[in-house]
Amino acid sequence: TAITAGDFHSCALLANGFVKCWGFNGSGQLGNGTFANASTPVLVTSLTAVAIDAGGASTCAVLANGTAKCWGYNGAGQRGTGTTGDSATPVVVTGLSTANAISTGQFHACALLADGTAKCCGYNFYGELGNGTTTNSSTPVAVTGL
Repeated sequence: TAITAGDFHSCALLANGFVKCWGFNGSGQLGNGTFANASTPVLVTSLTAVAIDAGGASTCAVLANGTAKCWGYNGAGQRGTGTTGDSATPVVVTGLSTANAISTGQFHACALLADGTAKCCGYNFYGELGNGTTTNSSTPVAVTGL
């Protein structure tokens, strides 16, 4: 039902909510619990989603209950888990319970919430997080002025 492409990997959201990814997997961005590359789609571990997005070397998904999970590269905290370590399996994004959509950039990610607000996390040198600072955040922060 959806497809997305990061730098060197791609993912598809299937009609049953499962997600399959393929390509380079050096940071775990395929989400199958390994760091092995895959030239054909592999199933993302323990995930049923309603929306997906890949950016750089990480991937994120919105779940039916409004939470989000991300996996792969996390050097700038863009997975929103409060840490900066990579993960080869999906991990819960901190503090999101009403996400409708998610967008993943090279080093940051943003979620659109049901009330029309947005939260972002990760690298913030140029103000990418939209919170009026240039401080990185490994947990989602509210975008101001939306």
